[in-house]
Amino acid sequence: MKRFAHSLLRNSEGAVAPTIALSLVGLIAVGGIAFDYARMASMDTELQNAADQAALAAASQLDGQVGACSRAAAAARNMISNLTYMANDGASNAVVVAEEPACDAAGNVRFFQNITKTTAATSDENAKFVELDVNPRTAFYALTPVVGAFSSGALGAKAFAGLGEAICRVPPLMLCNPNESGDPDFTIANYVGKGLRLVANDGGGNYGPGLFGFLEVGQGNGAADLAKVLGRQGDPGNCAQGSGVEPNTGNMISVRDALNTRFDLLQNGLNQACGTNGDLCPPSLNSRKDLVRQGNGCGYQTGGNPGWKVATNAYPNLSSNTLPTRELNDAEILSVAPMGYPRDICHAFSIAGSCTGGRTGNGNWDRLAYFRSRSVDIAGILAEWPEAAGFTRAAYPAFETWMANTFGSSAPTRYDVYKYEMADAAARLKSQNSGGMVSHGQPVCNGPGITPGANQPDRRVLSVAVLNCTAQAVSASSANVPVTKWIDIFLTEPVAARTSRTENGDIYVEVIGETENSGNTFQVVKKAVPYLIE
Repeated sequence: MKRFAHSLLRNSEGAVAPTIALSLVGLIAVGGIAFDYARMASMDTELQNAADQAALAAASQLDGQVGACSRAAAAARNMISNLTYMANDGASNAVVVAEEPACDAAGNVRFFQNITKTTAATSDENAKFVELDVNPRTAFYALTPVVGAFSSGALGAKAFAGLGEAICRVPPLMLCNPNESGDPDFTIANYVGKGLRLVANDGGGNYGPGLFGFLEVGQGNGAADLAKVLGRQGDPGNCAQGSGVEPNTGNMISVRDALNTRFDLLQNGLNQACGTNGDLCPPSLNSRKDLVRQGNGCGYQTGGNPGWKVATNAYPNLSSNTLPTRELNDAEILSVAPMGYPRDICHAFSIAGSCTGGRTGNGNWDRLAYFRSRSVDIAGILAEWPEAAGFTRAAYPAFETWMANTFGSSAPTRYDVYKYEMADAAARLKSQNSGGMVSHGQPVCNGPGITPGANQPDRRVLSVAVLNCTAQAVSASSANVPVTKWIDIFLTEPVAARTSRTENGDIYVEVIGETENSGNTFQVVKKAVPYLIE
């Protein structure tokens, strides 16, 4: 009996062994597939990472300048150092991008004019996007051949990238191109030195030429947050896309009050935006404006309370009921209170103005009236150029010569004069009494005022986005609206209602020029950022 049981046991062990041997084939196959699939997936990740980095490196060179395509191809090839440790096809472990500098959409490095890849690039200037392939690699399997698979085959990777522009540290302001139909590109040379009358979109509907508004740039929602950004020093907002922005519509009085702090006006209700004493919203050292101060008030007033007011004999101060559009004569000049930087003459005499360009002036402002009204400053001017002593229309040629010698032009811009006066504030920004009210060139409410410098923005210069509002049907619900130009503007006067001349929804500015990479006054930073599309 024992012998029989032992024999049965031996026979059972013999039967199990073949079963185990046959099972090992399947187990090895499964393990091999897992091992080799992981190898193939890792190699694919290595190649895709390399392609992504190569595309970003290439896109960073697409600046529209000569050699952009060549530099992009070289960057894609040379600026990546990715390695593949999973490919075992006998080549080196470096991941390679072919160098193809031609500006076309053929080969391994392809350039396009648009994001949809329907229009091939033909030049350095119109190459806006790049797509590239990295050289394919192969992973030979270690264990999967047991089940009849020997390699991954040639695997490659591609990536598509472009260069996006961002405007950072930007005040959240936009204006609608005032001549969209005639100059949709907003040609800068057509506007430098000219006044722009910008009007708030009070109606809440679509925006049109010459209207202004605010932008969403990630600093918060509502008037309180916008007031902080527009009023505070050193807090000009986050980044907005250089190519597309989102309007923040609405006519917000408190926001414009915050903007007026740059002129030394401190209206009630700005504690949240500007601090208890207004110290977070300092004015410019040159706070010259067309308002005079009565008593010790610091807000804008139209009644009997102390504060900043329009002088009773404010420019243009003409007795005639028919307001002309001309420079004042000598008698009229002498009757005018000390002036701020005036509007272009065709904008100066009425709310709508008579400028041929409508909201756009012609740059012709009454320079002689301005300087003669600043009688306390004339002594310094005479010391520099005695022939200007007359300051009359008859002596205008001598005055023009003085301006040419002083400013490099016989017709300086208001911004030129503003900088000239700030350069010697003690001599050129004196206070002047006018019928019991005082015109101040320097801050008296929230001094001492900010002088622009290497890292200090000019408080009366803003960089704003110009939009073609009609073509883009800009409204409260618009998003990613294309920016036609980013420009720098000079704030010539505070926002205020002046009887028969300005409304509380107006902002009057002078165009300085296109916003440079670092901003005319370090107000903004323009960044070009490469980004992956696919």
